[in-house]
Amino acid sequence: MSTGTGENEHGLVKILDFTRFAAIAILLLHFYYYCYKAFEDWQLTTTITSRLLQNIYRTGLFSNFNRSKLIALGLLVISLIGAKGRKDENLNNKTVVIWLLTGLILYFLSSVLFDFNASVKTIAIAYMTISIAGFLFVLSAGAMLSRLIKVRLSKDIFNELNESFPQEERIIENEFSINLPAQYKLKKNKKKLD
Repeated sequence: MSTGTGENEHGLVKILDFTRFAAIAILLLHFYYYCYKAFEDWQLTTTITSRLLQNIYRTGLFSNFNRSKLIALGLLVISLIGAKGRKDENLNNKTVVIWLLTGLILYFLSSVLFDFNASVKTIAIAYMTISIAGFLFVLSAGAMLSRLIKVRLSKDIFNELNESFPQEERIIENEFSINLPAQYKLKKNKKKLD
């Protein structure tokens, strides 16, 4: 067992990257399964991939249209939990919510495209493009959320809004002390020391 925190963090990053990769892989399998006719027209199917797809179907991954998409989204969310965002002072809650809602709407409402009367290839391209855009919006919203959390958690009591740090307010009397009257600002309040 490693004792260095650098090794532990590196291991965590690898696990999160693998989780994100698994989310992308499940989403690609979803596209391949539900847009199979388009992949067939593009000659991107083989007997091996068809057999593999049948074996995956038996696991229940494709028993419901949104199941595989929900699993991919869940893995994406898990991968974002440990993401370290860099501080961004200009970020606010509203921006994160807008990006997240846009992503979720695009991600799940893209299935409406299968109801349109168009060629299989056109529907497949539009469906995959819109779903990927929604997935990327959710990914970006998650990254912004981790930045927002980092900003909220990293507030310190020193130099916030150009304030000074808390001062000693007791009068200490000894042979080496010098007590001067002073004034400082802390938590938007001015304090005066005599």
